[in-house]
Amino acid sequence: MTLRPSQLPKVRRQTLRFLNDPQSALRTGTSPDIQPGLDALASALEVGELFWVQQDMAALAMSAGEQLAAARWATADRPAPCGLLYWQNGIGHIDGYGVQIPVEACAWGPHQGEMMLWLLMSRDRMVSETKAAPFTLVTEEIPPLMPVYGSTLPVGDEPVSLADLDSQLPQPVVAALASAWLLMQQPLLIDRTRERADKPTARAYARDGLPAPEVTVVDLRRQYTPQDQDPGDGEGSRHYRYRWVVSGHWRNQAYGPERSLRRQTWIPAYVKGPDGAPLLSTEKVNVWRR
Repeated sequence: MTLRPSQLPKVRRQTLRFLNDPQSALRTGTSPDIQPGLDALASALEVGELFWVQQDMAALAMSAGEQLAAARWATADRPAPCGLLYWQNGIGHIDGYGVQIPVEACAWGPHQGEMMLWLLMSRDRMVSETKAAPFTLVTEEIPPLMPVYGSTLPVGDEPVSLADLDSQLPQPVVAALASAWLLMQQPLLIDRTRERADKPTARAYARDGLPAPEVTVVDLRRQYTPQDQDPGDGEGSRHYRYRWVVSGHWRNQAYGPERSLRRQTWIPAYVKGPDGAPLLSTEKVNVWRR
């Protein structure tokens, strides 16, 4: 069962109960060297913003991530300093001693001068995946979001090669997360809406004197703005006799004061060339419709 955006605050709240309880199975069943990482996860969830990524957006993040060789993990490059991001229908797997463990959420926050990244899966998915197993899970001892792997990522001004990160981290998942963060900075490509917590969760927060949390829902825009030339072409652009399709790709785009800064920007597929000119055909055509 897919988690709805309005349910994410409740799931976060219940997961925190397991993390903050020293007698929970999550804490007592974890080795001492992992405890600081769980403390960092609890701290990030306490104050982190909540994100819910729609399936089409997740697919674009995965596809764009295949072309992303390096990424930055500094606070300025994240959509929030601390956060919990849930992927509709998951975002890949991590290998756990030969078993493919689904990754459904990512949580991040500061830890010892670096960024702590946790990969999580849902209790519902865990129950579903182990139905045929020769054991029975005690669901009451499992948090709604179960951390399956955590690692720290270096924070700096320069992009870090994804190949140089912790070898246990699944590179496609990490690349998709970095891509999603970059794509969220492109309002012409992405829709970001806010959804409030469900009513029972809002009432629970009110009893604690806290405002009802909101979830940022991230989705692809329904339509892209048509373009007949390469974005970034200015005066002096070439004139062509034909039109052709340019595939989506990353560009190291200038931005900021006097365009002195650079960041990776996703350029969607578009048709280049003058209106009315013949469209060059290719042997391979990729069509992606919503």
